[in-house]
Amino acid sequence: MPNFTKQAIRNSFIKLLNARPVSQITIKDIVEDCGINRNSFYYHYQDLPSMIEEIVLEEANAIIREHPTVDSLEEGLDVAVSFALENKRAALHLYHSANRDTFEQHLWKVCEHAVSAYITTAFAGSPLKADDQNAIIRYYKWICFGAIIDWLSGDMRQDIRAVFIRMGKLKKGMLEEMVRRSVTGEV
Repeated sequence: MPNFTKQAIRNSFIKLLNARPVSQITIKDIVEDCGINRNSFYYHYQDLPSMIEEIVLEEANAIIREHPTVDSLEEGLDVAVSFALENKRAALHLYHSANRDTFEQHLWKVCEHAVSAYITTAFAGSPLKADDQNAIIRYYKWICFGAIIDWLSGDMRQDIRAVFIRMGKLKKGMLEEMVRRSVTGEV
């Protein structure tokens, strides 16, 4: 029973978040929307910020679980924005809220996973130096995170998937060249 109630609270919050900013959502709104009493809410969550943190963490972990491997950096970037694309208004409301740091912290985690999953898979068995692999992962994680934050700050008006695809075409071969230089000791 608690899982059902907790899921109902979560679903109500996301529904409300798709309709209005976080600052305009109260616990009363959530419990009325899902048909429970306030005590049931407080059984599961300490307060609204702790609920938001848990929901964002669960979404980040779900994305990571659903994508243990990634076939390209573009796919990795696409994975990182999947929740935002499915819940545009909710993502923007979180991004523009006092909970932005929580949102960004978990977005960072998803970006790191997506890039790491790709690099680890694509270059498995390669004699790529561990330090260089970590540097490459960090570099592409910064790019992924920065691109998504830029997109969010522009209120998601760009077709982010088209941008990812175009960037993939423009940078084709760059990652392989970094790996080659690491392996040959050219740098």
